[in-house]
Amino acid sequence: MILSELDHPIIQAPLAGGPSTPELTAAVGGAGGLGFLAAGYQTAPAMRAEIRQLRQLSSAPFGVNLLVPGPAAVADHRLTTYLERLQVEAHRYRVEVGNADFDDDEWGPKLTVLHRERVPVISFTFGCPPSEVIDSLHDTGAEVWVTVTDLAEAHAAAGAGADVLILQGIEAGGHRASFVDRDRVEGLGILVLLRLVAAEIDLPLVAAGGLADGPAIAAVLAAGARAAQLGTAFMRAPEAGTDPAHREALAEEEPTALTRAFTGRLARGIVNRFMLQHSDAAPIAYPQVNKATAPIRAAARERGDADGFNLWAGQAHMLAKELPAAEIVRGLSEDARAALEKISTRRAER
Repeated sequence: MILSELDHPIIQAPLAGGPSTPELTAAVGGAGGLGFLAAGYQTAPAMRAEIRQLRQLSSAPFGVNLLVPGPAAVADHRLTTYLERLQVEAHRYRVEVGNADFDDDEWGPKLTVLHRERVPVISFTFGCPPSEVIDSLHDTGAEVWVTVTDLAEAHAAAGAGADVLILQGIEAGGHRASFVDRDRVEGLGILVLLRLVAAEIDLPLVAAGGLADGPAIAAVLAAGARAAQLGTAFMRAPEAGTDPAHREALAEEEPTALTRAFTGRLARGIVNRFMLQHSDAAPIAYPQVNKATAPIRAAARERGDADGFNLWAGQAHMLAKELPAAEIVRGLSEDARAALEKISTRRAER
């Protein structure tokens, strides 16, 4: 089990859409944590190229994250109406609305690459693959990790043969990892989710969601996690591919909120103009909305306009530091250890 081999109980979240880079993954792994490459939104050949580039940079274990495709959403009037609404944004940035069609993010070709490349850890988000897929990955020597957001999903992943469960609390930045995106779902905080799953499922658990400093990591370790997975905490590192305007926003005292405005799937980001104007109208329609807004978001990034693209961030984004990734790993681990020791000292003094 790779978790047992880590020098520090720190996992770098995949960070699809730009911030994830081979350099970031290599730096985290080289410092004694576990880094992940994000395969989401990439082609299978691009994913393979990043895996090979990473292996040139580092010999440390690493993971690759895949997005599990869901069923094609049925086209309805809300999606049509939303696409018409986006014409205003497209005009603002002098681009066209993207083609809002469905695809499976090259699911089959990416699995083929992962079989051939024999990646040490493969994690899944947006669902749990069938047990036969997990078994085939086990045959390559890979560990299979599945991200879950509630107890039912945790049971499903454990039953399918997952080796490790990544528990994502409602505090987390970026997309909710829920197997099915739907309204009126209780969003569990990471400590509640961790204790519910730990009480019923005997698998190694990795905690994620709003964890950005040592004391928070100490809290989830004390509550039963084997490691903490952090995304936002690494987004200001120089090795990350985070957009400059996004980097600046992460350091500001701004609130976050959940929205489907950018992608058609619930995700947490820093509140901006686009989110405020379009969240109420956005339908559940991923990846259609994601593809429709892609040209708009790209144009906004090119302009440095932080009000026009998604600023994914966890609720504790202001705690993220602008430091090299290796320093972040070591500092978080040392601060977590100090926090746990402080608790032990207080108990001994009673």
